[in-house]
Amino acid sequence: MNRLATETSPYLRQHRDNPVDWYPWGEEAFARAAELDRPILLSVGYSACHWCHVMAHDCFEDPETAAVMNDLFVNVKVDREERPDVDAIYMDALQTMTGSGGWPMTVWMTPEGRPFFAGTYFPRERFVDLMLRIAAAWRDQRDEIEKQGRQLTEAMGRFASLSPAPGLPAPEVLERAEQELTSRFDPEWAGFGDAPKFPPSMALEFLLRRHLRTGSSTARDMVDRTLDAMAAGGIYDHLGGGFCRYSVDRRWLVPHFEKMLYDQAMLTRVYLHSWQLNGRAAHLQVAEETISYVLDDLGHPEGGFFSAEDADSEGVEGKFYVFTPAEIESALGPLAPEAIEWYGVTDRGNFEGANILHRPLGADLIRPPRIEEARALLLEERNRRVRPGLDDKILTEWNALMISTLAEAGAATGRAEWIDRAERAAEFLLEGLRRDDGRWLRSWQNGRARHLAYAGDYAALVDAFTRLGETTGRARWTELALATAEQMLELFGDHDQGGLWTTGHDAERLVARPKDLLDGPTPSANALAAVALMRLWGLTGREDLRGASTGIIRLLAQPVESHPSGFAHLLWALEMELLGLTEIAVVGDVPGLVTEVLTTYLPLAVVAWGEPFGGPLWESREPGHAYVCEGHTCLAPIDDPEALARTLRETTTTS
Repeated sequence: MNRLATETSPYLRQHRDNPVDWYPWGEEAFARAAELDRPILLSVGYSACHWCHVMAHDCFEDPETAAVMNDLFVNVKVDREERPDVDAIYMDALQTMTGSGGWPMTVWMTPEGRPFFAGTYFPRERFVDLMLRIAAAWRDQRDEIEKQGRQLTEAMGRFASLSPAPGLPAPEVLERAEQELTSRFDPEWAGFGDAPKFPPSMALEFLLRRHLRTGSSTARDMVDRTLDAMAAGGIYDHLGGGFCRYSVDRRWLVPHFEKMLYDQAMLTRVYLHSWQLNGRAAHLQVAEETISYVLDDLGHPEGGFFSAEDADSEGVEGKFYVFTPAEIESALGPLAPEAIEWYGVTDRGNFEGANILHRPLGADLIRPPRIEEARALLLEERNRRVRPGLDDKILTEWNALMISTLAEAGAATGRAEWIDRAERAAEFLLEGLRRDDGRWLRSWQNGRARHLAYAGDYAALVDAFTRLGETTGRARWTELALATAEQMLELFGDHDQGGLWTTGHDAERLVARPKDLLDGPTPSANALAAVALMRLWGLTGREDLRGASTGIIRLLAQPVESHPSGFAHLLWALEMELLGLTEIAVVGDVPGLVTEVLTTYLPLAVVAWGEPFGGPLWESREPGHAYVCEGHTCLAPIDDPEALARTLRETTTTS
């Protein structure tokens, strides 16, 4: 057993019995490398990463390969989900060297942390040969390696050195973003680009806002077809709800089977918003089932949410999810023929001789009663199988994303239990992941919280607390959002160029200080912050929050102008600034007015009701009325829900 046995990361603990003399990231490893004058071999992955497991079985569990690693290097293992700062720095190096990235990420670096060679997955023979070559170069070409490390370190973080533009991107970038997405749209199978296909949640949200604002039928069609295709495909779990990480093919049929909390949070919102805007019952069904999956299978009894479920069970990818016709017949009896037809099951199968359950593209997604009965029985049968591995760490950022989703979904559908569950999760974070001095932490597992939280954690928390305030009417949450935003700007703010550093001013100093500027599976920390700060400004009138948001937008103005669709979440903040943010205050005990606001899709609006908090929305307001404002200048008070609905349509849906 090595040094990883006591780590909080389940991914790191998976490697505790390797014959590799692993170190966790920290001063001990760097000191040992300096003492022995050896390079550090850094391996970065995460628990739901299939190829991480393959390399572990092939290389790290092999005694002969481990002996080479131990003889030549100081070996460091990192969970990218716990340490996104380390991952970002060395992923930048990998992409600089190779033009691409991925996990597992394998990096060789000097004892000072400067990278000089990097790759991803290596099969055993190539890995051993490469290690021997690198060790020989370290011995015989040391000056050249040191020089390469210094040059590469200087080249890293090029986005972090961006300078802000004097103004904001022009409004035309919104139209060009739609055009870019249209040009990349797959007309046959929906989604964008070719295989592999990742759920494009932020792009779809942008297109929904575009359709609402301009009436664009093109935008609506891309959203509808993509949501339908994903919900029909094997990337969606037709028995238990929830989405897998991505599809390996264009058809959304064969997934990479891991299920991540952040995907459930982001995709539930899109399906919810589509239902709110267009009334698609199938999209509401997907949102409800995905929330049920999270609550049932990723929920911690005390309130938080676990990070992910693995792709593998019993060492086989997808084994938990697939069925043969014989298995369905055994489980369902007389219901089997209908279920076999509904889910596209064949004797030949569509995945290694078995069947990923799916629906044909364009087929009905609302299950009739007998199919619903069959679904429940198949789920019961599947639950008797060995489940995929669970990554039971609780991450602040991902939990905050889910809290926002639950709060909004509960308000939109009238499901008070979802709002209650969101509050429970928020209380869990407050109890378990915030120090006594108010500093937030990143990761919790089995009663232990570790690692200073990053900008993305703080930005997601600001949004989550703001959403809770809007959906519950409790001033406490809005006040927490404000306090968290203030601490975020103090800890992470770049007061020279604008935007947020990934790490706080109080954090460990690394070879580079990254800025999370580009959207990935989740919105970038800076995009999350820009949206959250703009919305919080709308509620509180705090101009410094608006200034910080527009500062982020100006920092990214040039890349946004060049490739607007690549910054879909940031465009939301830009829309609020360019098109106007609507502020709605409902004063007094008028539940009909509150319900009208909370059940309507209003992406460019914020709402205050219930307990007053500081800010202009509450000044000189008469109880029993709703006030619809822009720039905190309000229209005449409204006391009728139908009149409020008309006003909201007029003020929030015109281009």
